Amino acid sequence: MNDIILIFLLQIVLVPVLSLRIIFVVKGMNILASLFGFLEALIYVFGLSIVFSGDQTVAAMLVYALGFGIGILIGGVIEEKLAIGYTTLTVNLLSRNTELITLLRDRGYGVTVFEGMGKDSIRYQLQILTKRNLEDDVINLIEQHEPHAFFIAYEPRRFKGGYLLKSMKKSKSPMQN
Repeated sequence: MNDIILIFLLQIVLVPVLSLRIIFVVKGMNILASLFGFLEALIYVFGLSIVFSGDQTVAAMLVYALGFGIGILIGGVIEEKLAIGYTTLTVNLLSRNTELITLLRDRGYGVTVFEGMGKDSIRYQLQILTKRNLEDDVINLIEQHEPHAFFIAYEPRRFKGGYLLKSMKKSKSPMQN
């Protein structure tokens, strides 16, 4: 019974470590990815040695798989909390909401405004690049001032220069205002 509990706990730890390793690889954080890869391999081999050294019961194998599934959930929660990297929000508005644009800029967010022709009229598009851990704050501001705005959030892999990098060097947090 102790082996089954240990297998379950190892899997709950293994999968978030695996998830974080993949995230660090994608983000180009190779040293952290290597450290998490080492930890992942260690846990993996240790867990499998327990599974294969015992009676290899169906219960042990099911617990191994159950721990893996729960570990995926935990890894997802950890990744959301860490929110590493940046996000780009593309926001489509029916009117040029200067109050929203000014508020976003006053809070330290870089906002680029585009004007384009929609099906029936002129539309406005805001492009906002921010740290991923501030994405919810930006979305909340947009929803408060433009409840019918259409927006898409995506994660840029690489960028250089621009307002955001300059403003981050000047202030600790865009939310200081």
